[in-house]
This record gives sequence, structure tokens and C-alpha cells, in this order.
Amino acid sequence: MFHKEGAKIILIALVVTVGVVLLSEQFIHSFWLLKFVQVFALIFLILILQFFRNPKRPVTAADHIVIAPVDGKVVVIEEVYEPEYFKDKRLQVSIFMSPINVHVTRYAVNGLIKFSKYHAGKYLVAWHPKASEENERTTVVIENNYFGEILYRQIAGALARRIVNYAEEGMQVVQGTDAGFIKFGSRVDLFLPLGTEVNVKLNQKAIGGKTIIATKA
Repeated sequence: MFHKEGAKIILIALVVTVGVVLLSEQFIHSFWLLKFVQVFALIFLILILQFFRNPKRPVTAADHIVIAPVDGKVVVIEEVYEPEYFKDKRLQVSIFMSPINVHVTRYAVNGLIKFSKYHAGKYLVAWHPKASEENERTTVVIENNYFGEILYRQIAGALARRIVNYAEEGMQVVQGTDAGFIKFGSRVDLFLPLGTEVNVKLNQKAIGGKTIIATKA
């Protein structure tokens, strides 16, 4: 399955690939150069397809856990000051997505969307310390029955040029369902209440909709 946000790009990539393969047959007479161009075009198409893949991952929703919103590597676990919404200290857990990861964003918890805002910004590399404050990003706050308010932030990276966010204030959302998409390299920050028990470690691989990031008794 492929994500709907990739439909236009996949169609363009398919047309370009077919065009390159057919035209190269007409204009390239060197056998090895011909095969190189055709194979390169096919690899390009495969990379586009794998980037927009959307694996179905059934989730048994549970209010007392926070699941990974995206696939990637855990790069930050620390107490920080969150200046935009909470304006106090929170426990930040950040997941970095490389271009080869699944880039679907999923809701980490059940709850009510209390806040949703888009910010234009820079395109620093996603692991840059200032990326959370200066890059193009969206900020979403979900009020959950167990954890209270949890904030997550989609952050564009150096290659990403479009963040898609489906969360709207007043929506009731279900853990594990589709919350948006970030195109071509990015990061997601989670801001949890202090004292939350974190179930992941730095550099651990996280699987969106599957890995348990945090729990509350």
C-alpha cells in the first residue's frame, strides 16, 4: 500500500521512468550505457515507491501507553523547556527519520486535539539542535485521559519540503491512525509530562504504531 500523499509524485515518477526507458532505446546506441540509464531510471522509481509506502499496522489502542508516531531512530531523550505551548519543562523524546524510513505520522495516543499550528521556517538538517524551533514544523497537542496533554511536533529536514498534518482542533483521534506525512527526511519530537516512564533508549530503532515509547501505571 502507498500513502495518498504520494499519488501525484508516484504518477510523475512512473511517467518519467517509462519515458526514459523508451526514449533511451531510440537515442542511446551503446549497450552498456543504455542499460545503465534504464536501470538508473528503474531504481529511481523504486526509491519513490518505497518512500511513500504505507504499511498497515493494526493497533490495539490503550490510553496508558504512548506509541511511536513514526519509524526511525531515537536520537533525543531529555528534559527540556518547551516554549511554544506548555512554557515549562517536559520530557522530550525525538525520532529521526532517514529518507528510507516509512514517513507516515501516526497518532501516539488516543485523545482530543487541543492545539494544531503550522510554522514556516528553515530547512536545517533534522538532527540539528535548533531544528525543533527554527525549521518548518507543525505543533499538535492531544489531551489524553491518562497522560494529560501530550505535544508532538513534525519537523521538516534538509530534504523535506512539505509537511502534511491532518490534526484539527476539536478532533477526537485514535491511537495508531494516520496523522499526516512528512516528505523526504524529517524528525518528530514528543513532549511528555515529567516523570513519564520511557521504554526506549537512545539510538534504538522505533517502529511507528508498534514501539511503545512510554507508559503510565
